[in-house]
Amino acid sequence: MTMMKYLIPEPKTKEILFQNTLQTSSAITLGEFRELSGRRKAVEEFVNKTTSAASRVIYGGASHCDQDIQKLRKYLPVLLNLVRYADNIKRVSNLKIKWSSGLISQTLIQRTCPKFFQVDNIMFELAMVTFVFAVKLRERAMELGSTTKYKDSVTVYREASGVFHHLSQEILPSLKNCVPPGKLPELTPPLCSSLSLLCLAEGQAVTTKNAEESGTSASLLSKLHFGVSQLLSEAYAHLSSRANGDFKDLSTRFLEYVSTLGAFHELKSQKYLAEVLESEDRIGDAIGVLRRALAAVKKSTPWKDDTWISIFKKEREEVTKTMTKYEKLNDSMILQKIPINIEIPYPEGRKIVELIAYTPTRLEQELRIKS
Repeated sequence: MTMMKYLIPEPKTKEILFQNTLQTSSAITLGEFRELSGRRKAVEEFVNKTTSAASRVIYGGASHCDQDIQKLRKYLPVLLNLVRYADNIKRVSNLKIKWSSGLISQTLIQRTCPKFFQVDNIMFELAMVTFVFAVKLRERAMELGSTTKYKDSVTVYREASGVFHHLSQEILPSLKNCVPPGKLPELTPPLCSSLSLLCLAEGQAVTTKNAEESGTSASLLSKLHFGVSQLLSEAYAHLSSRANGDFKDLSTRFLEYVSTLGAFHELKSQKYLAEVLESEDRIGDAIGVLRRALAAVKKSTPWKDDTWISIFKKEREEVTKTMTKYEKLNDSMILQKIPINIEIPYPEGRKIVELIAYTPTRLEQELRIKS
């Protein structure tokens, strides 16, 4: 099974030099501020792509994505330590914490020169960096899923789901009245909840791919594929509030990916269900299932992505070929009645992938900050 892919665009940011803005009379604390700025600089370089891919040396076999994750793992603990002193930071506006959105629909000019938003709250920095961390974990899971390291891929998808869930439930509520509405969808709980479910769906898709290659029964494959489709339906439902303005500018490509992936796995589920029904000599029901599946696909076929179209077309052709074979067999020998819509059996879903709860690591270091 060929996997559909969509890389979530990373937000961009502006430089922050903590030692030039936060005041302290402690040489040790000043050193900590410089360390904080240095670790953030490493993050700035990869999100802003100011370091060319060719100049990034790969150490110990680690991919560029792995290196980015390690930079985030170094920055987040010291940033969390600073967050402890949020009440002491009176000059946060001078930090000029600025980020742009990667998930807003943009013109070519806007992608080259994105619009930045400044929020004078250190939790804004924590939220955006945590979002980037979750995005990079998902990207790493996709890399692993493209190899035969299926178990590792699923584990990292589960970790990414946990980070998105933590962001939605634990961090974003404190920023509810600080973020400009409709401008940074990355910092809306419904979107992060949707991304958490998307990671679970993609993790289950990898599990299902492995099950297909291992010769698992058609009955179980139907349930696993439909479980993926159900998770994606839940993910899309979280985005329904876009009508009220929160997500009115959300990337149509992202929305199309979520809906297309769900439709694809529902088609696969119904194909395997038809196989089960045919094996039980219920060929009329099998034909009904495939006809319904193909009718639904006509409404869901993607139009903008050649790779997605190719994957969808191949699956649709396989289902059409199977349906034609069943119809010929039924017309010549079996003569079973083809059920109408409400009588056609529907797949049963099974969800087997759960998130791994994210527990942030904080570096406990005393900071002496002048108010």
